[in-house]
Amino acid sequence: MKFPILLPKIFNYPFTYESNLELKTGDFVEVPFGKVKIVGVVWNEFENENSKKFKLKKIIKKLDVPTLNRKTLDFLNWFSKYNIVPKGMVLKLVLLSGKPIEALDTNSYQNYQLNLKESLFKLTNEQKDSLFQMNDLNKKFNVHVLQGTTGSGKTIVYFEALKKRLDEGYQVLIMLPEIGLTSQFEKKFFEYFNFNPAIWHSGVTKKNKKIIWSGISTGKIKVVIGARSSLFLPFRNLGLIIVDEEHDQSYKQDEGITYNARDMAIARASFENIPINLITAVPSVETFENIKKGKYSFSKLEKRYQNASLPNFEIINLNKTKLAKQSWISDEIIKKVSAHLEKNDQVLFFLNRRGFSPNVLCKKCLNSYSCPNCSINLVYHKNNDILLCHYCGIKKTLNRKCKKEGICDFIFSGPGVERISEEVKKIFSNKKIEIFSSDTMNKKSSKEKLEKIINNKVDILVGTQLISKGFHFPSLNCIVVVDIDLSLQGHDLRGAEKNLQLYHQLSGRAGRTGQSSTVYFQTYNTDTRMISDITNKNPEIFLNKEIDIRQRNNLPPFQRFISLILTGKNENKLETEAKKFKLFLVNKIRGRILGPVDAPLYRLKKRYRMRLLVRGPKTLKLQDSLASAISNYKFSSGIKLSVDVDPISFN
Repeated sequence: MKFPILLPKIFNYPFTYESNLELKTGDFVEVPFGKVKIVGVVWNEFENENSKKFKLKKIIKKLDVPTLNRKTLDFLNWFSKYNIVPKGMVLKLVLLSGKPIEALDTNSYQNYQLNLKESLFKLTNEQKDSLFQMNDLNKKFNVHVLQGTTGSGKTIVYFEALKKRLDEGYQVLIMLPEIGLTSQFEKKFFEYFNFNPAIWHSGVTKKNKKIIWSGISTGKIKVVIGARSSLFLPFRNLGLIIVDEEHDQSYKQDEGITYNARDMAIARASFENIPINLITAVPSVETFENIKKGKYSFSKLEKRYQNASLPNFEIINLNKTKLAKQSWISDEIIKKVSAHLEKNDQVLFFLNRRGFSPNVLCKKCLNSYSCPNCSINLVYHKNNDILLCHYCGIKKTLNRKCKKEGICDFIFSGPGVERISEEVKKIFSNKKIEIFSSDTMNKKSSKEKLEKIINNKVDILVGTQLISKGFHFPSLNCIVVVDIDLSLQGHDLRGAEKNLQLYHQLSGRAGRTGQSSTVYFQTYNTDTRMISDITNKNPEIFLNKEIDIRQRNNLPPFQRFISLILTGKNENKLETEAKKFKLFLVNKIRGRILGPVDAPLYRLKKRYRMRLLVRGPKTLKLQDSLASAISNYKFSSGIKLSVDVDPISFN
């Protein structure tokens, strides 16, 4: 008997094999492929008829792994089509290191045993109303958006919705945008439910991943808290998906297979015919538009826990308060921060830039340090005394031997969090100060550092945007945005939306226990309308304006964008190929093609980059026509194409 077997390779079709085994769609099997053995899945469609007659190879064996259900297969097929990704590569997202995990001993799942306890937390009337709406719609596919002011108890509401689904015997997936959030969230989960959820992200050990993958596929593990990749776990009986901080740009996977995990989570919920809850303080423009159209149901929490007030906002005009040379903190801010510290308030200095300085130059020989692989400056990290590329990861030492004479006389242009931390330490020398960024919070000590901050054993934090994402610091009542002008620069399509979300999230870290709190913005910009927009306590005003602008200009979510990036090591060859590729596409796809142009980040990891942008109607016909055209085009040797449907970044 013939069977279609999809392999986790770069093929968009299954291969045909023979077997006398009793097999069904979704079964995991081992098959010969070339000179090796490989694991594949019995798929739900055969490859297209091929005129060449090959001798069919036989399936070696069926593996002792639960079958992938039809709903999962349908989702994977759709994912492939939507994101223009070969089906084999989508299957690879499901498999663990290219292999499924065969049956494990039941004791392997002991740490994740369900042990629900009665909640002692009393919901407010607002929270009860939101929970009622969630539970009322919990019988089939529905997208519900829970928008809540930071500190309003959104997590508690969806915990209660989650508990109901667990009582009914279902599995639940909670998605978080950042790995750094999982430790604090895991603690909160255990305090509420009295059992351990399974944690899934790139930092989890291979051993634990094997246990979790197996536990999910067998239905033994009920709750997963995970990053983007958790979406592809082989759930046996998935009953609810929660996407926390749904607006967060980190849900976009930009490397390898590109996809938006939030959008794909909604799609998976649709195929599974289960509810999905999107949780946010400020919805993304796409989500807000779907609420307005009535496509998504909606509830809102307006009040903070125990009626704590939202922080005040104050603009510090740097045109009136001059900064000292090589200083980034004004005298006015020093006075205000000192007053907060006297009250035992915790203080945060915020600057969304890692390292010490983004640009290093010698005054004598004029030598600057750029990445040899990417068209970007190396960032100096003083704490480790290295120059680092934040794109390709290359590290270099700071060469202090001057090309002209003696030792280099360096100028460090622009600040990073390390530089701000250094200045803060000079001003407040008797205070305990910690840096909070991805460089410091992905280490083993991050859990210990979080505990110190929560217990008010740290007086001053200096942090990047990571700190805005869901952390609860009870004593934080003063936030200083060191350079708001840095955020307002550039021509990013989503720049205004990102700023709105960032600063709402950031301000939400302050005053969570009911004490008076203030967010201070240092700026040279005399036109403060943008700051007023992004700090407005009613973000719907801004979102409605943004929707209007997008609609008038045929921008997402009213049109689909697909970014086509061509890369190559030879500049001239790449430019010629990009022009040739555009001409080939012109009459073959259902959309308008812009470009080719140099990508803003023109060189990345030793390869030059040119970009085409396809814009067209929001139907799968655009992807269908583009996928068909790409499959019929043969790129010159050394030229590679990457496709990004619904791009967030245009670098």
